[in-house]
Amino acid sequence: MGNNQPSLEAHISGQANKPFSKPAHALTFKQVIEETKCDSEDGLTTSEAQTRLQEYGNNELGDEGGVQPGKILLRQVANAMTLVLILAMGVSFGIAAWIEGGVVAAIIILNITVGFWQEFNAEKTMDSLRSLSSPTARAVRDGQVVTVATAEIVPGDMVEMTTGDTIPADVRLIEAVNFETDEALLTGESLPVNKDAEAVFDADTGPGDRLNVAFSSSTVTKGRARGVVFSTGMYTEIGSIAASLRQKGSRRRPVKRREDGKAGPHRYAQAWGLTATDAVGHFLGVNIGTPLQKKLARLALLLLGVAVVCAIIVLAANRFVSDQEVIIYAVATGLSMIPASLIVVLTITMAAGTKRMVERHVIVRNLKSLEALGGVTDICSDKTGTLTQGKMVAKKAWIPAKGTYSVGNTNEPHNPTIGDLSFTAKPPAQIDFDLEQKTSTQEDLLESNEHLLDYLKVASLANLAHVHRSDDGNWKARGDPTEIAIQVFASRFQWNRLQHTGGDNPAWKQIAEFPFDSDVKKMSVIFEEAETSQKYVFTKGAVERIIYSCTTVFNGESDAPAEMTDEFREHILHNMESLAALGLRVLALASRTWEGTVTKGQDIDRKEIEEGLTFRGLVGLYDPPRPETAGAVRQCQRAGIQVHMLTGDHPGTARAIAADVGILPSNMATIAKNVTDAMVMTATQFDKLSEDEIDQLPLLPLVIARCAPNTKVRMIDALHRRKAFAAMTGDGVNDSPSLKRSDVGIGMGTGSDVAKDASDIVLTDDNFASILNAIEEGRRMFDNIQKFILHLLAQNIAQACILLIGLVFKDFTRLSVFPLSPVEVMWIIMVTSSVPDMGLGFEVAAPDVMKRPPQNLKRGVFTLEVLCDITVYGLWIAALCLASFTLVLNGWGSGNLGHNCNDSYSDSCDTVFRARATCFACLTWFSLFLAWQMVDMRRSFFMMQPNSNKYFTQWFHDVWRNQFLFWSIVVGFITIFPVIYIPGLNTVVFKHKSITWEWGIVIIATVLFFIGVEAWKWGKRIFFRRRDTKAGVRRGSVDVEQRVFERYLSTAVSTDDEAKWERQVKKSEAGVQV
Repeated sequence: MGNNQPSLEAHISGQANKPFSKPAHALTFKQVIEETKCDSEDGLTTSEAQTRLQEYGNNELGDEGGVQPGKILLRQVANAMTLVLILAMGVSFGIAAWIEGGVVAAIIILNITVGFWQEFNAEKTMDSLRSLSSPTARAVRDGQVVTVATAEIVPGDMVEMTTGDTIPADVRLIEAVNFETDEALLTGESLPVNKDAEAVFDADTGPGDRLNVAFSSSTVTKGRARGVVFSTGMYTEIGSIAASLRQKGSRRRPVKRREDGKAGPHRYAQAWGLTATDAVGHFLGVNIGTPLQKKLARLALLLLGVAVVCAIIVLAANRFVSDQEVIIYAVATGLSMIPASLIVVLTITMAAGTKRMVERHVIVRNLKSLEALGGVTDICSDKTGTLTQGKMVAKKAWIPAKGTYSVGNTNEPHNPTIGDLSFTAKPPAQIDFDLEQKTSTQEDLLESNEHLLDYLKVASLANLAHVHRSDDGNWKARGDPTEIAIQVFASRFQWNRLQHTGGDNPAWKQIAEFPFDSDVKKMSVIFEEAETSQKYVFTKGAVERIIYSCTTVFNGESDAPAEMTDEFREHILHNMESLAALGLRVLALASRTWEGTVTKGQDIDRKEIEEGLTFRGLVGLYDPPRPETAGAVRQCQRAGIQVHMLTGDHPGTARAIAADVGILPSNMATIAKNVTDAMVMTATQFDKLSEDEIDQLPLLPLVIARCAPNTKVRMIDALHRRKAFAAMTGDGVNDSPSLKRSDVGIGMGTGSDVAKDASDIVLTDDNFASILNAIEEGRRMFDNIQKFILHLLAQNIAQACILLIGLVFKDFTRLSVFPLSPVEVMWIIMVTSSVPDMGLGFEVAAPDVMKRPPQNLKRGVFTLEVLCDITVYGLWIAALCLASFTLVLNGWGSGNLGHNCNDSYSDSCDTVFRARATCFACLTWFSLFLAWQMVDMRRSFFMMQPNSNKYFTQWFHDVWRNQFLFWSIVVGFITIFPVIYIPGLNTVVFKHKSITWEWGIVIIATVLFFIGVEAWKWGKRIFFRRRDTKAGVRRGSVDVEQRVFERYLSTAVSTDDEAKWERQVKKSEAGVQV
């Protein structure tokens, strides 16, 4: 916080961070604007906002939370895996095995240090991401509406609020239209509070009665408003009760009581038992975290049980003698089965994945979605701003009594002075738009043109967008892209809303507003003209809805309005379809006079207002597809993901854009009508179907136009009944149910806070291509988790087999002579597991990650392929290591197992110590090289890039790319030499001896290791290729469009002509010249 602020003890309720002359609610909004030094139109400049942020501090309720090193360290020590290691250390020291105990202590310290450092960095990453996913606000800065993190809102910021938003700070309202907020958190008032920006109250008015203030953390339940922030952080009203908001929920299970409030002793025992069970589960990690984290925690517990069994087998094989070395060996065998680094590597991998997603414009709000993204089979996307650029331009306007107005090309969509105007005295259906049209000036077009004037009144006034020219001469706009485009069109004819409604004596005064509703698909306002005191209703909305609210129309045949007939409605719809076929979004405009009165506090019947209208015309808006959308849709289709467009637009517009971006086939005009009807439906058609009728459809529609919120929910449910795994995009309050119902809810960065709260991930750029990025990252993470689990568990199986099968080597005392000493086992665990596994977690995506079907999330990471790989690699490593031990011992050695070779070196143990060193070198190298082999689970290590022409050097480029993994393997590879050759360290600590000619066996075994792994991968490639062939799966150069849409087509012709798709894409990208 800044130094100039008063202490919280001196802060007065309703005052600003720096006190005003009076509390904000006791001042007019103009006075508040003056005292905050804020520009009511352009807001603060970016530099001024930064200066105020430094002065006032972040808009936060204290510094609670964040990264807590103490808790991270405690988690590293107080967990099941570390406690097992501590127990092993205690056993070692208890039987005076000082060296082994010291090694275990070193492993514990190393694990805790590495785990703490990595998790600390991961927590810092996650903490920064949590701040990114925190609520946002729309502030006016430099004349533009920008989305700002709530924490960066400062006093003097001009903010805009609409239904579903969370109020970012205490705001003195400047403009409020049907604006209501839920203040239950602050005042306990259960009903929404209607706000009044014009009101001024006494200084001692309580918070609940300050109707000109919107309070921080309350939510907007209705309407819209604009206001200036006067207090932030702990100086807000909610800041005064922040302590109560920070109370932690108890982890104790409640006692179940009877209706009279009493409970029997067994209920207390039940609650205590469940609480204890929860605590143990929390400690073991089986009931916290994501589903995959819980599953791996349970796997670790299972392996802990297997480790105990292995230790018992070692003791039983040696008749449960109380020999120190046997006990230590049993402990080491048990430790070899425990994946001590499993959970921490998973946490680090997920944290790294979320950080990469931020770089690709995706914020993860729910870690569960990281696991779910790889399994997405269907994406249901909105059109405007997601598939398209969201930069609309009004290109066509049709007024029945006059004709069609057109706007030429412009590279400044907010500038009404750029773009030629032209007029054709025909309806759109009769115009050839490819022909060049004669340009006109706005003065010529307005001259004696009452019909255009009436049209412009609706376009300008039934509109909430602000378009104005700033002091630097640039045109700036804020508001909904659709309304901005219409407002810019009206401004071309000098009918800018601000010109007619601003100032001290405005020509038009707004007295009521009915915001756009996704059910009625209309937006209306009531204005009073100051000069005549006549009130008017201005309405715009979906053409199909507006024309049935109209009873008259000026058709050009006479000066008087004609009756709106069904025949003329068909005429309007025909012209609308002509505009929609150009890829334009089409809206209708209407108006009428109104003789009623508006009484404050009383609701007006909207249905009554929006009937008896006079039809004024159509406006066609062009929103071009994003350049990257067509490619992203195609990649989704390659990846086995079906893309559906669910939009509120007209079917013609939706169909044109969907064909442009590849959601629909490019040859729609040549496809039978019954097939196109299956591909494109309206919400009315879809909602009329029962669930059984929807389930009987051969395939679900690819495009649903005029989509309502409930339609989205029904679509998700229909996909779920077909066992699909669906992602859904949404930005409005009404989208929350479908976002919650979907498997992965995708919110928009510019959407409402309610929608973002219901989402699993949020797109910061509202771009469909970012959804593809998220899915690619989800698949990459899923692959990498599989890789390090496979590497870790294959090592565990190899070590367990070597240690248990090695029990058959017995000396003359009938005690086992171990092929690996306990310290060697612990060293291998320390060097070859955690750090290389972290490296595998950082691997880049495989070349084919987006060319294969979605993962089966029910099966999870433990697929049949992974289980087979674990077994085969583990047994192959164990076989080679035991063979190397046996060859040194019996092949070229005497086979003498010596005396007491588990404890100390003697001449009789020379062969055993050399064989042990050979086995140790083999297992260390194999475990390290297996990590490189796991970079791709199917492709050859020597050719992981399918299209590379670097036949002999590609493998080096692949291993060098991931330098974390590279150096972890190289360091492990090199450290084996000092361990084997340093005198004393080798014979006393590691219980092995320097080797010479035995390196030949190690090298040959290493070559055999690579040959075995490569042969297994080659066999897998053949198996999966044949399986795909039998299943009819076509890969490679198969025409993607044909493969995706053949299910919808009555006849499907297989083709391998990839160029055909390229021609079709280029053709669709050329689009319609408008």
